[in-house]
Amino acid sequence: MANSSTAVLRASNQLATESKPHLVVTPSDVQTMMDRYQFSDDTRRIVKEEKLLPVGLLSRLQASYPQHSGLMETKPFLFKVGSNYTGLEGFRRVCEILKENRIELSQIKEREFYIEVYRFLATSHSLNSINWDNYENDSLYQLVLPQPGMIDPEPTKTYVAAETEDERARIVAEYTEKTNPHDGNQQLNKPWFDNGEGQIEFLEGSQHKYPQCQLVFDTSTQNCFSFCTYCFRHAQVRGDEDMFLQKDITQLHNYLKQHKEVSDLLITGGDGGFMPANRFEQYIRPIIEDPELGHIRNIRLGSRALTFHPEMILSSKYDRMLELFDLLYENGIQMAWMAHFSTPRELLNPRTLAAIRRLKAHGVFIRSQSPIMNHISLFSDESGKVDVDKSAQSWIDLANILAMIGVGFHSMYAARPTGEHHYFTAPLADIERIFSKIYNSLSSINRPSRHISMTISAGKLAIMGTSVIGGEKCFALQFTEGRNMEWMNRVFHAKYDEQKNKIDLLLPFDTEKHFFEDELKQIEADLAEALRKCLA
Repeated sequence: MANSSTAVLRASNQLATESKPHLVVTPSDVQTMMDRYQFSDDTRRIVKEEKLLPVGLLSRLQASYPQHSGLMETKPFLFKVGSNYTGLEGFRRVCEILKENRIELSQIKEREFYIEVYRFLATSHSLNSINWDNYENDSLYQLVLPQPGMIDPEPTKTYVAAETEDERARIVAEYTEKTNPHDGNQQLNKPWFDNGEGQIEFLEGSQHKYPQCQLVFDTSTQNCFSFCTYCFRHAQVRGDEDMFLQKDITQLHNYLKQHKEVSDLLITGGDGGFMPANRFEQYIRPIIEDPELGHIRNIRLGSRALTFHPEMILSSKYDRMLELFDLLYENGIQMAWMAHFSTPRELLNPRTLAAIRRLKAHGVFIRSQSPIMNHISLFSDESGKVDVDKSAQSWIDLANILAMIGVGFHSMYAARPTGEHHYFTAPLADIERIFSKIYNSLSSINRPSRHISMTISAGKLAIMGTSVIGGEKCFALQFTEGRNMEWMNRVFHAKYDEQKNKIDLLLPFDTEKHFFEDELKQIEADLAEALRKCLA
């Protein structure tokens, strides 16, 4: 009987395995993946020599999250690998290719209005990552392609009804003026210093709002691999007159020598991944060699290349950049790659996984600052309300996948009040419920390192949860960054509201104004006056 039971159990296990195909990835499957993604000979060599696609990791990811995975898909890609699609012409070509494959997008003019205001750019990798069999419910489709409803109905109707190009151009120009590309009074963050010759120099391409971290918008990083539809840096990528643009690297180093409080340099854009190795070396070499810059301990690179263009990292042309990452690691300077993953599908493809493993092998710490956006990483139920359980589960899956591949879950942040905020935002009460469910469901080492944050002029505010004071429910808030860093030591409260979608709309709970409001006005006034005098 025992032997018979064992045989039955073995047969049952075998049947279960056979009924769940593609849960175990084999070396031949890896070859099939590389064929489908059209890996070059150079990339195949790198993947093999550096062991970037181990079957054990791929099998575990595929078995754990088949609902998100593109690893074992075999359907031919719609878009030619290595192609980019830019502007109206690129968008129209995307529509042509879709139509050739019996997919026809609706409301083209509405989408083109969005493109004329904010631009359009998509790589073949980002477009091929979309599940075109169910594209209307695909997060990456919402992330990359403009949708009807993103821009309010009235200006959209006016644009669609326009009969001439000149009339459309006027409508676009007028609407562009209303898009608020510099939320949070970013222009007040522009630093200046005495150059030692009695002259004040402005750093036209930097922001220094918080003591420890300086943002650099280098002249080489003013583009993206694909444009996110919720972009809050559209002043940079569309080339507005008031964009930040750092040309002189020596000037930046001179500023840093006078500001020993700065420990982190964050190279952003656009996309920091656009910076070529020779330009990057000009930034880091003095930091390594000059004792006066020894207070710089962390170099951060803000980039979505891992989502939109991971093949860049899987090339021998990228070797020089990897050598510089090694150099930073060898000199005790942390190299942090700040990614922005918000959907599991962004990760579960062979290119992105291999690129992540290659960066990590060269001392790069990859962290995800993850945007929580309606239609992309927030989902609605049939009634149109935020589906808390479905939304939270997607984020829980993402957090666990990040942990499995050794990527830190740095933080989640809500839509900033810029661009088409109305489309991507959701009630803060719903976001708080989602975050609480995520936080409570994850192992402590897989959780975000801070509570969900929102940016305002005063700094970055986090909703810590809800409290009940005197029988009344309220939000508990705390700064994670502030124009005055002492504000971070204080938890304060705001009235609970089921509908408000911006944190600066929340009313104080038991006072006439939030504790920091008067000081913030004075700080902003002082910064504006100092800026005026320097420009005089």
